[in-house]
Amino acid sequence: MSFSTTLLDPEVIAIFSEDARRAVYDCIALRRDIRHFQRGAEIEPAVLDRILAAAHQAPSVGFSQPWVFVVIRDADTRERVQSSFLRCREAEASRFPADRRDAYLAHKLEGICEASLNLCVAVDLRDRGEAILGTTVQPEAVRASACCAVQNLWLAARSEGIGVGWVSILDNDELRAILGIPKPVVPVAYLCIGYAQDFLDEPELQRRGWAHRLPLGRVIYRERWEGEGLGSS
Repeated sequence: MSFSTTLLDPEVIAIFSEDARRAVYDCIALRRDIRHFQRGAEIEPAVLDRILAAAHQAPSVGFSQPWVFVVIRDADTRERVQSSFLRCREAEASRFPADRRDAYLAHKLEGICEASLNLCVAVDLRDRGEAILGTTVQPEAVRASACCAVQNLWLAARSEGIGVGWVSILDNDELRAILGIPKPVVPVAYLCIGYAQDFLDEPELQRRGWAHRLPLGRVIYRERWEGEGLGSS
């Protein structure tokens, strides 16, 4: 099955049907960061193409579309990435006190070798010959655009029954060398993609007591900042 937007008219579809809206909100609510994958379960090329197309439809500052997607299937390459992850995990573990360090090391934080494939989302910061509209005072908006592509991909994958896990415990210079990514193209996200062993009823780190979702009211202010200022005790 393939999906096409050619018959969709945004001037006609001002609001989606109740079922369509519900599907969007359900997909957001049921998305998970997946670390446990079904080994050997391959993703059909047409499905992968749909997911990547969804990522490519993300909003971007100045319509710059600064992302590139590196699809990684090779086992040796993934083992090299996993070795980098293990070194970085040891460094990160040292930042926590002893009891939290043990809990940290007990978590499975990647599925690099088990997933059907890996995907590196990078942002191309090479000179384009002129400024990107909208980035003069907020150049970080270019990287933020690539993160929008990641979220699009994540939600599209979930709608297909496919899990995605973001591995942030990686050294970008090592990753660039492994994948042959030139400077100044910068890796933004390293994703493990495949069929999940299961989608939990809550985020795994919450289930295991590492952290909990904040109440919505705690992160919404009206009109002005209402929290403590910098330097408050």
